[in-house]
Amino acid sequence: MSATIAEPATQPAWASLVREIPDFPSPGIVFRDICPLLADADGLAAMLDDLAAPWRGVAIDLVAGIEARGFILGAALAPLLGAGFLPLRKPGKLPGPVVEEQYALEYGSDRLQLQGGAVAPGTRVLLVDDVLATGGTLAAAARLLAQQQARVVGAGVLMELVALGGRARWEIDAPLVALLRH
Repeated sequence: MSATIAEPATQPAWASLVREIPDFPSPGIVFRDICPLLADADGLAAMLDDLAAPWRGVAIDLVAGIEARGFILGAALAPLLGAGFLPLRKPGKLPGPVVEEQYALEYGSDRLQLQGGAVAPGTRVLLVDDVLATGGTLAAAARLLAQQQARVVGAGVLMELVALGGRARWEIDAPLVALLRH
């Protein structure tokens, strides 16, 4: 379930900077490497502008980036939207009391954490990550923020792996925007 915000109708020029690496990290997987995109100043700037575009004019207090590549995108995006940045981390990386949410992976489980008290009730948060695959991480991030009574205004991802069906796990009545769909 997601509200509507327009996604790009055509493949942007910077998309050619995302490199496909076959059989990584295991046979049959095509890894989408964003390092060449991040290393190209013009491509990076254009991608961040595209990532920001659907959210301009939306009241956002914090951009929450999901570890690890979501940090890169979220931290760069936050000032473009006049917002602060909130890191959502894997276990054991934050000092002090933390709140967490566990989620299932294809083989096993993992957890996301944020520092207790880092988000005030009613804070408007945009979630950002690099890839929407099966949707477990993004759904866990939304639940984690809901625990803190934050208001998730939407989610933006660089790319969506459509065949894995992750969008179906987005249960928030807020937009989920993917710049690239594979």
